[in-house]
Amino acid sequence: MNITHYTILIDSKSKTDGFVEDLLNNSYTSSFEQLRGKKGLVFSSAQLAHFLDEEEKHGLKIITAQTEQSLLSMSSGERKKALLEYLLRNSPDYLILVNPYDNLDRSHQSNLKQKLLGISKSKILIQIIGRKEDILSLNSKYAKLEVDKLIWFNSQKDFLESNTLSKTNFSQYAIPHPLKPIKSSIKQLVKFNDVSVAFNNKPIITNINWTINSGEFWQLKGPNGSGKTTLLSMITGDNQKGYGQDLYLFGNKKGSGESVWDIKKHIGYFTPALTDKFRGYHSLENMLISGLHDSIGLYVQPTENEKMLAVKWLRLLNMEAKSDSYFHQLATAEKRLLMTARAMIKHPPLLLLDEPTSGLDDYNASLFVSLVNKIAKESKTAIIFVSHREEKGLEPSSIFELIPTKNGAISKIH
Repeated sequence: MNITHYTILIDSKSKTDGFVEDLLNNSYTSSFEQLRGKKGLVFSSAQLAHFLDEEEKHGLKIITAQTEQSLLSMSSGERKKALLEYLLRNSPDYLILVNPYDNLDRSHQSNLKQKLLGISKSKILIQIIGRKEDILSLNSKYAKLEVDKLIWFNSQKDFLESNTLSKTNFSQYAIPHPLKPIKSSIKQLVKFNDVSVAFNNKPIITNINWTINSGEFWQLKGPNGSGKTTLLSMITGDNQKGYGQDLYLFGNKKGSGESVWDIKKHIGYFTPALTDKFRGYHSLENMLISGLHDSIGLYVQPTENEKMLAVKWLRLLNMEAKSDSYFHQLATAEKRLLMTARAMIKHPPLLLLDEPTSGLDDYNASLFVSLVNKIAKESKTAIIFVSHREEKGLEPSSIFELIPTKNGAISKIH
């Protein structure tokens, strides 16, 4: 069977959701004639989020109805496998794949790619991709979605050459100094001494030794389910498994009387899911200033010094002209830059960045990496950068890798 597939490159300005809806409704009949009258289904993080929400809020096990395991208890790789199997049981004629490899480690990415290559022999695949390295080599038509308009290319060669990534360097402005530096003489921020964690008698991490000192730049890596989230939750004080361990956080042994707030005041934190908490009409200036008050939204009258600091950060991010715009109006990549600035505005001793480039296109991932490198060079803040991808241009001073074993993940430092 000779099947023609489609590869669509997207960026932060692409109106992807509307495009997908139009595809499903056959609104692109001239460009996608072979889809007319056919049944399409969507494989995306948004679809997974919908099913997770149904399970969490209403107890509806939709895509895992045939198993005892819940979607909530699965790893990222298991969830995507379950979603794909569910879609295939519903016998679509074509699948729309929206950034299908996000949040997957290399092994799960490879497995999913092989599975999709097999599916491509009998079903039409529409790849909607932000990263060129994710593109499957198929008999395909190529286009780029510029806002809501498709730009078609005559060949894969023309497509790739037209979308070459130019080097991204961040603003010439320096990282703004904090208004009130967090007073701390602690050089050794975090120390794990032979820390082991198990859940329901299943070992997660084993004999972990890791010391994070002031100003260091670490990349935390490891496959899905290797214990990265467990380590982060112990550092933030949210994991009860930290009690009784030889674990030191910002000068105090875990369980010595410190509160979770005592720990969190030393930490700036960003993960893409945080952006969902800010649903109100928050100006960019107020969003940044709220980071000084650790609030979701700004509920006090900002001082002139606070406003000036916010302006400096907006200038650095090249968003000064948008200072009065609302946060929800920003593109995804802009939201992440702003939220990272918000996490850094007080120059915390430690900055945690959990999968911050997930879902970004090549250009904006490169821009984000450039900002992180700049923070590392121009501040005394230690950084832990968590990502499944090997982000080009990232300049960590050290890499902490978790390696799964049957007795729990062990660690290796590069």
